[in-house]
Amino acid sequence: MKSLAILGATGSIGRNTLKIAAKFPDHFTVKALAAKHNVELLAEQIRSFMPEAVAVFDAVSADRLKKMLPPRCPVEVLWGDEGYRQLATWPGVHMVVGAMVGAAGLVPTLAAIEAGKDVALANKETLVMAGAIVTAAVARKGVRLLPVDSEHSAIFQCLEGQPAEAVDRIILTASGGPFLRTPADRFRQLGPEQALKHPNWQMGNKITIDSATLMNKGLEVIEARWLFDLPPAQIQVLVHPQSIVHSMVAYCDGSVIAQLGIPDMQGAIAYALSYPQRLALRQPLPDLAALGALTFEPPDMERFPCLRLAFEACDQGGTMPVVLNAANEVAVAAFLSRQLSFTGIAAVVQATMADHGVVPTPDLNAVLNADAWARRTAQSKVEASASI
Repeated sequence: MKSLAILGATGSIGRNTLKIAAKFPDHFTVKALAAKHNVELLAEQIRSFMPEAVAVFDAVSADRLKKMLPPRCPVEVLWGDEGYRQLATWPGVHMVVGAMVGAAGLVPTLAAIEAGKDVALANKETLVMAGAIVTAAVARKGVRLLPVDSEHSAIFQCLEGQPAEAVDRIILTASGGPFLRTPADRFRQLGPEQALKHPNWQMGNKITIDSATLMNKGLEVIEARWLFDLPPAQIQVLVHPQSIVHSMVAYCDGSVIAQLGIPDMQGAIAYALSYPQRLALRQPLPDLAALGALTFEPPDMERFPCLRLAFEACDQGGTMPVVLNAANEVAVAAFLSRQLSFTGIAAVVQATMADHGVVPTPDLNAVLNADAWARRTAQSKVEASASI
């Protein structure tokens, strides 16, 4: 029986993780759940799984949650950064599922690793911001860092049993998002309602917008650099609109191994939770005959400059990926609140990166300082663009 703490329990990954835990009660027990403000759903999850502890964003959310729970409910309610840290290091937890959105996932994930917990990582920003720090901590503590993103899970599976020196490159696939065939001269007029209509995947708002700009794929490039210890030159991106081939690994002999499946996150989540075993999810197989063709094409980095910016940040290293991520979070939030155009997202990220002096080998404080600086700088650029 493996005990779980789920950071980001009310998001898409968290909800799917709980579905798996409910389907396989002989394999998993849920000891701790963390959310942000969605206390209504968290209260339902508490009633279903009865964890020992939960954590929310602030004291107001904690008070609201307590009022929704039955009298004398034994669940401990924590809040704030310290609450998340406590939850990530909760006694008796074997694996922490890191599914918080954005930079907020970094510190709790590091705390879990330092506490000797295995981590199933869906929060790609953890490695984007502090890949060197996180991977060093994983090696030092002797814990497992298992990928939950469908693309990285696919690569992880394709690498099984193969020597590292035989790898020529890894190939991340991208759906292309909702605007793959949209003319670039229409991008400025596109609003959140169009950008949130992903053709294949059901995801949270922020990740869906990142998919529309291809920033999500750029962040995955940086994550892959650390997960698989490869330079950017050995990481390729191909647009694959059908989202059936989740990613591939090319080897030195010319062989390419791919992992295929329907576009559903439960397969990748289950593999991380149960590795090295596989759970009998009984998901439907891809209907390849009905699909007829699986197509691939190179990404257009002129139309989707966020992917180019991510490769540049990965090449520069140091604190530049931190700045890329923070500026993107600010810009996406501004787009969702209609303060910024769709094309303004990349413009704000690029301008913020241009103003940054890279710290080559940052410690955690330098990472957090760069994150805070980038958020202030990006916000000022959003406000400046809105005033024009």
